Amino acid sequence: MKAIGYQKTGPIEADNSLFEFEAAEPELGDHDLLVEVRGMSVNPVDTKIRTLRQPEDGPEILGWDAAGIVRAVGSAVSRFQVGDEVFYAGDVTRAGTNSEFHAVDERIVGRKPKSLGFAEAAGFPLTSITAWELLFESLAVGEGQGAGQSLLVIGGAGGVGSMLIQLAKKLTQLKVIATASRPETIAWVKKMGADEVINHRESLVEQMKKLGLQPRYVASLTATEEHFPAIVELIQPRGRLALIDDPKGLDVNSMKPKALSLSWEYMFARSMFQMEDIESQHHLLNRVSSMVDAGELLSTVTNNLGTLSVERLKEAHLQQESGRVIGKNVLNGFGV
Repeated sequence: MKAIGYQKTGPIEADNSLFEFEAAEPELGDHDLLVEVRGMSVNPVDTKIRTLRQPEDGPEILGWDAAGIVRAVGSAVSRFQVGDEVFYAGDVTRAGTNSEFHAVDERIVGRKPKSLGFAEAAGFPLTSITAWELLFESLAVGEGQGAGQSLLVIGGAGGVGSMLIQLAKKLTQLKVIATASRPETIAWVKKMGADEVINHRESLVEQMKKLGLQPRYVASLTATEEHFPAIVELIQPRGRLALIDDPKGLDVNSMKPKALSLSWEYMFARSMFQMEDIESQHHLLNRVSSMVDAGELLSTVTNNLGTLSVERLKEAHLQQESGRVIGKNVLNGFGV
């Protein structure tokens, strides 16, 4: 099968930073689906792994979002059958989705929204799972709850922020404040449903004071190290902070006087460690799919770069690394 991958860590501008090659069609485990990939998206994890994880046994295939058609199933598969249309975010310990075919555990796969094409559907899984787990597990907000409380989303215009704002507005009673700094990102987070918008390039503390709000919940999706002192100052006592980025160091002792809780959200943890509740991602993706088809969630896809190729995938990586992507970039599968 055709695949695109990398052999050596380094900048995307380097020769052969990504290249096309022939790979063996993946073998299926008992719970695996063989999916013909029809659409995929690019996420920060793609660029992080490309620059940090040196392949050991031949080229490594990137990509952890896909939508496609089931072409074969493992011996223990019970949730899907050949011909089903699916979407999912995959497993970071296995080969990625930048290929013609891909093997994935059915327990982390959902039914593709019927109302979306494959490429647009591929823009949902990773960010939806991350936002869902962050909101309902890391921050421990109960569905339908949160009346009288607020959530601050730092970095609201990215893929995860776009989904988190929507899920919080649709499934809780929280007031949502999102940060954005450009006219186009401010307009975007308002479109996603944010009740208030503040600028993360200015004092978060002063802006929150002007709004008269002290959030109980903070989701820090970018630049956590930079914003951490302000977060500790502006959050309610016994508040909860959840993050997804990789700060080099945080003064967690400063959280003690307010008895704050801190947690990371990492959506790959369930598949990496084969957690007992791994199939929760199957169920939440089906829930997201139903919400999309019911018109309750807006697509966060802002750009389809076309049919998968080395040049287009490089461009997607370049845009992702720029830090200026609004929503999600997607591509069609090989030959689509």
